[in-house]
Amino acid sequence: MQSVHPRETPALVFASKEGEILDYSGLSMAGRSGDSFFRPRSEELIPLPEGSELFLLPGRMPVGIEPGSDEPALLAEDPYRPGEPVQAVAAFMAPAHTAVYTAAYQSRPDAPLLPLFAYTAVGWLDGRFWVTGFRSDPDPRQDSDRFDPTLIRRRTAERLGRFPDNRLIQHLGKCCLTYGCPAARNYFLDRWEAPLPSSPTCNAACAGCISLQPSGCCPASQERIRFVPSPEELSQVAIPHLEKNPRPVVSFGQGCEGEPLLQAETLEQAIQAFRAATRRGTINLNTNGSLPDRVERLARAGLDSIRISLNSSRSSYHRRYYRPKSDGFSLSDVCRSMQIMKEYDRHVSLNYFVLPGFTDDPEEFDALSALIEQYRPDLIQLRNLNMDPEYYLRVVQHTPGGRPMGILRWLAALKKRFPDLEFGYFNPCLDKTCEES
Repeated sequence: MQSVHPRETPALVFASKEGEILDYSGLSMAGRSGDSFFRPRSEELIPLPEGSELFLLPGRMPVGIEPGSDEPALLAEDPYRPGEPVQAVAAFMAPAHTAVYTAAYQSRPDAPLLPLFAYTAVGWLDGRFWVTGFRSDPDPRQDSDRFDPTLIRRRTAERLGRFPDNRLIQHLGKCCLTYGCPAARNYFLDRWEAPLPSSPTCNAACAGCISLQPSGCCPASQERIRFVPSPEELSQVAIPHLEKNPRPVVSFGQGCEGEPLLQAETLEQAIQAFRAATRRGTINLNTNGSLPDRVERLARAGLDSIRISLNSSRSSYHRRYYRPKSDGFSLSDVCRSMQIMKEYDRHVSLNYFVLPGFTDDPEEFDALSALIEQYRPDLIQLRNLNMDPEYYLRVVQHTPGGRPMGILRWLAALKKRFPDLEFGYFNPCLDKTCEES
């Protein structure tokens, strides 16, 4: 896939008091990394991917770059209507894209907490929007042009009608039709990766949890499942999906649930039922990796792959983000889960949350490199951190260990150091007999 890059730095984009998005050629766009502002290089910019969204950032004034320099400059008022306030603008990129910089802004003292999305820097040039990011996975499974709304509604209605008593299928119907979940849509379209949410409870209180937030905080992005599906309900979803669909993956652990390892007995029975019916496809678990003994139990049952979410390879930052509950877990437990899966010769991915200025901090790079060296994961999934960037840095109490490397340089350094390590965005189908024709 050939990337398109701009001939020069795009102009700053801002929103008027009424919410109209405008460009201002008096300043170039800037990108933010931690507390620093940068002029994006051409190779750090791509056209706004189809299926992306633009967000207004209330209580935040845009920061650009002065012409002919690399000095940041604050746009404190509307350049077309002097005295009128302005708002910063960010892009929420479509799946399979990873941010290089976050949106550049200065928050006012009364700025509200931002909702749980990723906020990528965006500018305007040659009649189009540009963002600071790159395509991190060529897999088209969640590309917007692969979803026909009419077909989705028809297929979903048909299946909901056929399985009125399967609570999981009914739940996935809501995920599909109400929240537009791409995984749920693909389940009803009979292809690729299907979700198997299974746990209404969690053993962490993640600062960026998208399904449960305390009152007075930013709202959760989606409703958490309220029941534990039975092995039979899980099988009605998973077995037909694995048996007949192209590149099939079924995954426990979704954004609409807590921690699936808390339901290990149910998952164990379900996995055994899946594999009694078919050897086809990949059974995957998305998890925080907190309970290694239960991971081993599922590996023995036939779990093919695991994806462990990780905000940091340093224990203090990991603990402050995940905020384990009273029974507790630590980064060492997470690493033990990786080790167990490798002992069983199973596939291990890290769902590594990317936030420019934190992820590419030199000390974080060194810690991640040490973790990779010791535990040898197979794949790093480059997922943007869906959280107010300033709030995240306060929550984890980040102290910079040096000037950020830059996300592209960080990625290049990892690829050079670990040539066998794969990078992407999605859980792979490991069954090579299931390739699409």
